[in-house]
Amino acid sequence: MEQLRLGRTNLAVSCSGFGALPLQRISQEEATLLLRKAYDRGINFFDTARRYRDSEAMIGTALAEVRQNVIFATKTIAGEGAALLSDLETSLRKLNTDYIDLYQLHDPRKYSGPGMDSLCEALLKAREKGMIRFLGLTSHKLTIAVWAAQSGFFDTVQFPLSSLSSPQDLSLIDICRQEDVGLMAMKALAGGLLTNAASAFAFLRQFGNVVPLWGIQKEWELDEFIALEANPPVLDEQIWQVINKDKKELAGSFCRGCGYCLPCPVDIPIPTAARMSSFLQKTKPDRWLAAEWREQMERIENCVECGQCIAQCPYELDTPNLLKEMLKVYRDFCNLPPAGC
Repeated sequence: MEQLRLGRTNLAVSCSGFGALPLQRISQEEATLLLRKAYDRGINFFDTARRYRDSEAMIGTALAEVRQNVIFATKTIAGEGAALLSDLETSLRKLNTDYIDLYQLHDPRKYSGPGMDSLCEALLKAREKGMIRFLGLTSHKLTIAVWAAQSGFFDTVQFPLSSLSSPQDLSLIDICRQEDVGLMAMKALAGGLLTNAASAFAFLRQFGNVVPLWGIQKEWELDEFIALEANPPVLDEQIWQVINKDKKELAGSFCRGCGYCLPCPVDIPIPTAARMSSFLQKTKPDRWLAAEWREQMERIENCVECGQCIAQCPYELDTPNLLKEMLKVYRDFCNLPPAGC
């Protein structure tokens, strides 16, 4: 598999990275099959996080025998230095390794103040001890991602990038190139809204310095990206037509499915409910028409307007109103009457 240089880290990483968040939904046996197959087919870059439940342990178990040939990236949501070092010790143990190639701050909401100073001091201390090799930051906010890229402190940045990204978001690619900072694309399929993997793949491959981290849970998903790597699609007129159609239908104030709005006090499944119109259009609707999902969508009527989801959303979406719009779309699609009728 083709590799690229991850900025000034000089790490040679596979052009497709393995996003390990979905591993938390499957068994160790299934995860081992996926991870070893990915490695055998040339993927050497695996991105996980302390927050992804047992994802780190699954990787550590599956790839222990080939540790010297792979690159591990993980993350911490710690808010100060002591907690970061504690998280790091746990990650080292779970990943079955004595060092982590890339250790990342996981979506910090601020880039200044005592908390950030404490985190940066702890990162330097851990690097001096050989516990980590390179320093990174992930963010859903462009201002923080740009700050990290230009800080001179962080070696890599991870940010949501896809064929739906705005020109403003895509400007981060040139900034990282100029600063020689490694750049990874999370949400490369826009949180599942993009269903044409070839167009998503071709769009990001054109830039040359972006490593998409494909979230992989099933073997057919892995096979699809392996096949795309073997025969990379050309960003031609036909693929641009797919991209432009997706932009017309999906771009704008859409939910990326990051889940930072959760938990909801009335148990609305916000990340899925807020994208329901796209799921009804782009996937087989049978699943969404089942009684289980009818009940979950109707929970939107119970919204208490607490504002928690708005405050937590990194994209500053008006989530309560978006949910109400999705409920109307869902009822219209299912030919359901409004509540109380």
